[in-house]
Amino acid sequence: MIDDREQRRLGMDRAITRRDFLGGVAVSTAAVWTAGRATPVWAQDTPFAPESDPDYYPPALTGLRGSHVGSFEAGHALRDGTYAEFPGLDVDTGETYDLVVVGGGLSGLSAAYFFQKNLGADRTVLILDNHDDFGGHAKRNEFTHEGRIYIGYGGTQGISTPFPFSHAAKSLIAELGIEVERYPEFVDTSMLAGLGRAVFFDRETFGADRLVVGEEELPWGEFFARAPFSSQARADLVRIHTQEKDYLPELTSAEKRDRLAKMSYRDYLLNVAGVSEEAVKFFLGDGARNNKRIDTLPALEAAQARAPGTVGLSLDLEPRWAGSRDYRFHYPDGNASVARLLVNRLIPTAMARQHTMQSILPARPDYARLDDPGSPVRLRLNSTAVRVRHDGDPERARVVDIAYVRGGKVHGVRARNCVMACWNGVIPYLMPELPAEQKDALAYPVKVPLMYTNAFIRNWRSFKKLGISRISYPAMYHTSCRLDTGVSIGGYECSQSPDDPIVLHMVRHPNTPGLPRREQHRLGMQDMLATPFETIEYETRQQLARALEGGGFDPAEDILAITANRWPHGYAYTYDTLADPDIPDADRPHVLGRRPFGKVAIASADAGAAAYTNVAIDEAHRAVQELMLANNLK
Repeated sequence: MIDDREQRRLGMDRAITRRDFLGGVAVSTAAVWTAGRATPVWAQDTPFAPESDPDYYPPALTGLRGSHVGSFEAGHALRDGTYAEFPGLDVDTGETYDLVVVGGGLSGLSAAYFFQKNLGADRTVLILDNHDDFGGHAKRNEFTHEGRIYIGYGGTQGISTPFPFSHAAKSLIAELGIEVERYPEFVDTSMLAGLGRAVFFDRETFGADRLVVGEEELPWGEFFARAPFSSQARADLVRIHTQEKDYLPELTSAEKRDRLAKMSYRDYLLNVAGVSEEAVKFFLGDGARNNKRIDTLPALEAAQARAPGTVGLSLDLEPRWAGSRDYRFHYPDGNASVARLLVNRLIPTAMARQHTMQSILPARPDYARLDDPGSPVRLRLNSTAVRVRHDGDPERARVVDIAYVRGGKVHGVRARNCVMACWNGVIPYLMPELPAEQKDALAYPVKVPLMYTNAFIRNWRSFKKLGISRISYPAMYHTSCRLDTGVSIGGYECSQSPDDPIVLHMVRHPNTPGLPRREQHRLGMQDMLATPFETIEYETRQQLARALEGGGFDPAEDILAITANRWPHGYAYTYDTLADPDIPDADRPHVLGRRPFGKVAIASADAGAAAYTNVAIDEAHRAVQELMLANNLK
C-alpha cells in the first residue's frame, strides 16, 4: 500500500491518464469504449460499432494498452472451454469471403496483401482482430501537449533483423514505398550526441541507491569503483570485463561448444569463471533477446555475443547478427507505420489517399471505413475468433465456418480459404479437430511476455545534466529506460532540445529466476494480467525519480502521461540449447504446427519461431502459397 505522502511526492494524485476500474483492476476506460456509461455498449439495443464514433482513435489512449481490457476475455473463455463446440450464433452475418484472416498484425495484413496480389484485387478478404486497433504488436502511442503530437512505439520497433530478408519480404517493403537506404536522412544523430549509458543500483539489491554514469565508456576499473560492491565483487567484475582468459583451457573448441550449450551463463560465471554471487547481481537485468536472462541464457549464446568472461575462449563461432545492418528502418511509432502502409494498400478509402513512406506517419486512419461493405478487403476490429471449423471433411469441404465474438455476441462468417495469423498457441483451442500431433506442436512454444512502458515527460533536462540517454536497472521492475531515437519524417519533428517533451521508452521482462524458461513465461503472463495500472504507474514513477534525482527530475511535475503496453503473449518463442531438445529443424514444433489443414493455413512470426518483421512477412507468404497450391487457386 502506497501512503498518501508518497503518492503526492511521486505525482500519483495527478490526473494524467484516463483511468477507471473494472473488477477492481485499473484499466484504460477508453480502451473498451464504455467510459461513463452505466450499461455496456454491447448490452444496448443499438448495434455495436465503436469504430464509427468520431472520437475513436486508439493510438491516443493512455493507461493500460497492448492486451487491453476487451481484447482477451473471449479468448480466455475459449481456453476455459466455453466454445468447445461450435457455438450457436447470435448474429449470422450471411457473409462469405474468398479469404478470412484471423489476426490483424503484420503477418495477417501481409497475408491479405499477398492473397490479392496473386489472385486479383477483386478477391474478397475479411481480417478479424481482437484488439481495438490493427497492427498487432506494431502498436502506436500518441501523446498531445500544448497542441503538438508526440509519437512513441508500444511494440515492434523496426524492420531490422539478424536474418537476411527474403525476396518476398524485401519486395513487400519496397512495394509499400519504404526506401530503406534513405533511413539515415531521417535520423537526428546530433540529438543524443555526447550522452552515454548509466546503471542504477537499487538499495534493495545492492545496499544503496546509486546511479553510475559511463558504462562502456569509463575504464571498467573506474566504473566499478563507483558502484556499491565489495572489493572482491569489484575485482571479479573488472577481471571478466578486461581479461581475455580461457577458462576452459583443457577442452577443444568443439568440447567447449558442447559444454557451453548445456550450461546457463549464470552457471558459467559462478562455476567456470569463478565470479562471486554478489558480482553476478550486475547481470540480473536485460539479457539476450526474448527474455533470456543469465539463468536461462545458454553460455554458448553469451559467448557468441562476446559477453564478459567469454572473449578468451577462442571459439570458432558465427557472429550473432548475420543480417545486413544496412537493412533497417525505424519510424517514431515503430512498425505501426508499416501496418498503416499495408492498410493503405488494402483499404485505400480508410487512409483517404495513397501514402508514401513519409506521408504515412502523420496520416490518421478513418476507422469507420476499415469495415466498409463496399471494399473488397474489410478489417473488423474488436472481434475475437472463438471457433474455426470446416463445413464437412477438411479434405473435401468447400468452406470454413468461423465464429467470432464482437460486442458480447457470437457472430458467424464463412470463408473459402482461411489464414490463421494469430498467436499459434491458441489455434488448438480454435480448431480442436486438428490432428493431436499438430495440436501438441502448436502448444509447445510459450510466447515471451514483455511490457513496453512509455512515459511522456515534460522535458529531458535531467538526462542532459547527467550526461545520459539510457539507464539499465539490473534488479528493478523495468530493466531499462531510454530516450527514443530521434527520427523526423513526413513533417513530424522529433524532440529538438532538452527543453522539449519526449517519450521515454521503458521495458519490463517479468521473470521467476530458477524455473525453466517456458514456465517463467507462463508465470510472467499471469503476473502481467493480474497487475493493476496503479502498480505500473508507481513503479515507473519511483524508478525515474530515484535514478534521475541528481539531474533535478520531479516525477510529480515532469511526467505528463504514462502508457503501459503489456503483452502477456508477446514475442514469438525461439529455441535454445539449454531449454529445448536438439532435434532437426524439420521436426521442430513450429514446423509441425504450421502444417496446412484443409482450407486453413497458418502464419504469424510464431510459425517461424522468431519475432522479427521479415519472419512475419515470410510466414504470411508461405501460408498463402500453401493455400494456392492445395486448393488450386488461380
